[in-house]
Amino acid sequence: MNQQTYYLSPKQIVTPAGIMKNRHLLIENGLISEITDKPQENIPRHNIADSTLAPGFLDLHIHGREGCDVMDASRESLDVISRSLARHGIVGFLATTVTDTWPKTLAAFKNIGEAYSGSLSGAELLGAYNEGLFFTKDHKGAHDEQYFLPLDKSYIDAIITASNGALKVVALAPELPNSDEIIRYLSSKNIKSMLGHTAANYEQTCSALHAGACGGVHVFNGMSGIHHRDPGCAGAVLLDNNAYVEVIADGIHLHPAILDMIVRLKGQAKIGLISDCIVAGGMHDGQYKLGMLDVTVKQGIARTKSGSLAGSTLTLEKAVKNMFELTQADLMQVIEMVTLSPATFLGLDKELGSIAIGKRACLTAFDPHFNVTMTIVDGRIVYSA
Repeated sequence: MNQQTYYLSPKQIVTPAGIMKNRHLLIENGLISEITDKPQENIPRHNIADSTLAPGFLDLHIHGREGCDVMDASRESLDVISRSLARHGIVGFLATTVTDTWPKTLAAFKNIGEAYSGSLSGAELLGAYNEGLFFTKDHKGAHDEQYFLPLDKSYIDAIITASNGALKVVALAPELPNSDEIIRYLSSKNIKSMLGHTAANYEQTCSALHAGACGGVHVFNGMSGIHHRDPGCAGAVLLDNNAYVEVIADGIHLHPAILDMIVRLKGQAKIGLISDCIVAGGMHDGQYKLGMLDVTVKQGIARTKSGSLAGSTLTLEKAVKNMFELTQADLMQVIEMVTLSPATFLGLDKELGSIAIGKRACLTAFDPHFNVTMTIVDGRIVYSA
């Protein structure tokens, strides 16, 4: 179905004004046109009476799925990832790189740049996220330190050029030389800096945030944690009111009590649930690659040979379910963490992130068990259970 006119008739609709029951949402020309209790009889209607209709989920940190990786540097791989994400309620994503050789890195960004201006068959490609290269070995996680590079403007410029306008986020370790200068440079290019895979202390992190860094990469994971005499990188991004934190809510990366602490400290507007999913997402347990490193997946948990967690096999509807069940956040708050919060972070909140008249019809429907029943991108049904 393309961008035609139709109603969606769910059990309830999550809107900025609250959860509306017994309403019908009209989609016209790819936009949200009306929310009404009296639908016109002559317009087709999709009855999804068991489902909650929410704004479309956004995954701003995802490496791959179903045997395909962003580092494959192929349009086909991005399309497989896009279709796979649509089955899990994702309407938009940032294709995220990992530390690899410099030529492979540039090839991956070039591929993202070429796909960015075209349409994929499922979730929309919202841009590129550079996770890798500019880290330190102390909290390297699933990044191969032999390919780390100095935080130099020439490398940044090469990535910007290769991605052809698609680069939205660069992750970096703030203790690296020139970090504050590079953060300011990225800000001048309208590119977000996120802090991660770092041994930076509280003061170094605060300096980077003051320079314009936006927050923490998968908070607590791959960074100095909170000690009572050194609040660390985690403490700095959690206590800074403006800092945005990525959260992997798979029940493995973070203890439920820590998830609840993050909610209490940050509030839903500064939390972005991410999958950090790798090539093994949607696949059986076994041996996989993440960049140049071998990864073993057992019971859905991905680890390197050294035992470090290597991304995840998480899907965002499961992250939503976990946050709803494991923390004090209510449904509207948790939904905001995968919709309006990431949309605002990317500066796309005028068109995405909430259900409102005139916004793009990018929507996710899910049943009472948080299973996705329908995903819609610009009025086009890209997945229906």
